[in-house]
Amino acid sequence: MKKFSSFSLLALCLAFVGSSVNGQSQRWQQSINYQMDVDMDVATNRYTGTQTIAYSNHSPDTLRRVFFHLYYNAFQPNSMMDERSRSIADPDRRVGERILNLRPEEIGYMRVKRLHMNGQPVSMEEVGTILEVDLPEPILPNSTVLFESEFEAQVPLQVRRAGRDNAEGIRYSMAQWYPKLANYDEQGWHAHAYIGREFYGTWGNFDVKITLDKAYVLGGTGYLQNAAEIGHGYESAGQTVPETDESTRTWHFYAPRVHDFMWAADPEFTHDTRQMDNGIALHFFYEKNSKTEKNWAALQEYTEKAMAYFSEHYGEYPYRQFSVVQGGDGGMEYPMSTLITGHRTLGSLVGVMVHELAHSWFQGVLGSNESLYPWMDEGFTTFASNRCMAAIFSEEPSDFPQRGAYSSYERLVQSGLEEPMATHADHYHTNTAYGVAAYSKGALFLSQMGYIIGEEVRDRAMLQYWDQWKFRHPNANDITRVMEKASGLELDWFKEYWVYSTNTIDYAIASVSEENGKTKILLERKGRMPMPIDLVVTYRDGEQETIYLPLEMMRGGKNSEAGFPEITQVHKWPWTHRSMELQLDRPVAAVRNLSIDPSLRLADVNRENNEWVNE
Repeated sequence: MKKFSSFSLLALCLAFVGSSVNGQSQRWQQSINYQMDVDMDVATNRYTGTQTIAYSNHSPDTLRRVFFHLYYNAFQPNSMMDERSRSIADPDRRVGERILNLRPEEIGYMRVKRLHMNGQPVSMEEVGTILEVDLPEPILPNSTVLFESEFEAQVPLQVRRAGRDNAEGIRYSMAQWYPKLANYDEQGWHAHAYIGREFYGTWGNFDVKITLDKAYVLGGTGYLQNAAEIGHGYESAGQTVPETDESTRTWHFYAPRVHDFMWAADPEFTHDTRQMDNGIALHFFYEKNSKTEKNWAALQEYTEKAMAYFSEHYGEYPYRQFSVVQGGDGGMEYPMSTLITGHRTLGSLVGVMVHELAHSWFQGVLGSNESLYPWMDEGFTTFASNRCMAAIFSEEPSDFPQRGAYSSYERLVQSGLEEPMATHADHYHTNTAYGVAAYSKGALFLSQMGYIIGEEVRDRAMLQYWDQWKFRHPNANDITRVMEKASGLELDWFKEYWVYSTNTIDYAIASVSEENGKTKILLERKGRMPMPIDLVVTYRDGEQETIYLPLEMMRGGKNSEAGFPEITQVHKWPWTHRSMELQLDRPVAAVRNLSIDPSLRLADVNRENNEWVNE
């Protein structure tokens, strides 16, 4: 295989470092640059590779150890992923006992055969899916080192996310396929064993060469550097791809400022392209047949619409291409690309594509630690993709696109299985509790923010969040502070209740009475989580008004919102008080009904006590 220039790689790394902290010094970022050269044997499903890494330590810490992820080692009988998949109360149906039953030629493995740092051999030990490395010399703050390695691997039979020969016959879905240096941040190393959940990486530049049988078409992350040699739909109009007698072809990709690199390959892939007006190239790789042809053709227009929607509402997409690739075992996000299964109805195909594309913002560029804060990726992605689908797909857009997230959350509460959203992704007791917390309750974090501070303010804050935290790994405090600055309110109480507890919201109209010709209303907080309240009064003459009760500890409140009755009264509600009495200057007979949050945005787990109707 071709040897890479350590000098040129170091120059690349230092060039990246100059922009890695986005002009702000309060949150340092490590940076990493990979050069990899890989040879795949499609007969044995094994490959060998060389890897040169320039790693820059921008932390104030001296690093004496590093850790590499060896993800494919999870696909072996009795691995942690295998044991967890078989012992959890509600196993993932895609996994179950499949890993336990893999034959030797079907398992996955990844082995680092040689590893040097700055030319010196390291001491290393393979521990499941983690390679523990003791360094010959420490990596000092503000320094860059070079790691050079040789590795070999076997592609597992498709079980979860990555692998070969999936249920739809796609040969290779190459995700988590290389030794990946674990991320080190202000909380230290994140060398978590892979049991099938989330990922966390360091941004850098990937220069990747992949050699395999010339019959295969390949797509995924990055910009193809040798289109003139490759063809298969990459060549420019009028360009002729030279014939070759060689049995293999080398694909050369470059991906700047990404935290991972995925590729997929199949000899039957059709490669379609679509150029957006803003210059972004959309690539589609799929096996064209009766199950895919019509829907994958229609998918292309929706992908362009979704890309435009997300760029407008959540920040400008920073890359020049995105690839939608048939493969994997469902839908999974990667930088500049996604793997999705292709035998779907159009609605399902668009829905999965939209969700995985939305990850490009929250997982790909904002890059929160998915293990510690899965809801900041999956939840925000769910929120954004629900809104996008309502905007671009349905002929009658939903006026309440998060309805499914509310219902899912309410079912989890009723089940008694809920765990705090702050639980590490790998350590939820059930898959159900993880899924609802990360996806549905995570989406409701933003829905509740819209209710608390106003939807227009929340939406502006989401763009501010992008501008401030892209390429910087924001955490739960960071998103909360963005919302605080946008609204001028204190919101730490909401984060503490919603993220770190399972306390629920339940408000009730306890009683309505009349005294001296005026209506007396008693509101009661039955749940353990306090929230501001919008009480909408509808009179018999059709007039409406909102009595607004912000929490005292918010230190302020929202303004009247477009599309909702005007706020006419404001009463601050101390969180220590379980009830609040209000008064209307009209008799009870003048009131038609009272409703706590008729917008249905408040995640109240019992709405039966939220309305009073004057019979």
